[in-house]
Amino acid sequence: MNFALTAFLLLATAVPRTVNLKVDSNGFEPAKVRVKKGEPLKLIFTRTTDQTCAKKLVIKDASVSKDLPLNKPVEVHFTPVKTGEIRYACGMDMASGVLLVE
Repeated sequence: MNFALTAFLLLATAVPRTVNLKVDSNGFEPAKVRVKKGEPLKLIFTRTTDQTCAKKLVIKDASVSKDLPLNKPVEVHFTPVKTGEIRYACGMDMASGVLLVE
């Protein structure tokens, strides 16, 4: 089996890393999360208050835009393909956080 096919099969069957993020009156917590390039992710965002503008999640670099209903977990699945920062924010771009991709 060639290397490219082997790598593809390993990534395709990789179990995603689960990261739980809370959205409260302070914004996104944790505000910084370290992840690895090529690591499949399952981000779970749960908004726990109405005292925030973060009622929508936007991750521009991953083409994600999702509503964040109160007290309901919202899953986002993706795999970072480059190193650097991937910013996530509310729909108004006021509350934000970052994935630090290494």
